[in-house]
Amino acid sequence: MKDPASHYFKCTPRERAVFEAGIKLGTVYHQYVGIPINQGNVSYIEKAIKESIMVQPFVEEAEVKIDPSVNNKKPGVYKYLTLSGEMLDVRIKVNYDGNVVVARLKYIPEMDYPLMYIEE
Repeated sequence: MKDPASHYFKCTPRERAVFEAGIKLGTVYHQYVGIPINQGNVSYIEKAIKESIMVQPFVEEAEVKIDPSVNNKKPGVYKYLTLSGEMLDVRIKVNYDGNVVVARLKYIPEMDYPLMYIEE
């Protein structure tokens, strides 16, 4: 499929694949961190995030896992959680013009940071 925006990008197809992966992970982080979650809706939120990634250009695969156990709040009427970067583990596969990139958003405990990086 011809990319109608390709003439705007002054980079290699591989660099464009990496760029696209970064945009997708940044979108996940900044769009979803802060939403209310609980044990009953985690799987729905994972599916919603995955589906929102899959409709974006050049995405071939997406996996989303949320681990609410990293938060130590006890259950209760007013003790729902809000999604944090530490809870997210997102892996996406982007294919731009045959250049495949696998990128990840994952909390790295030794860095105390939800890192976005190229995995493959």
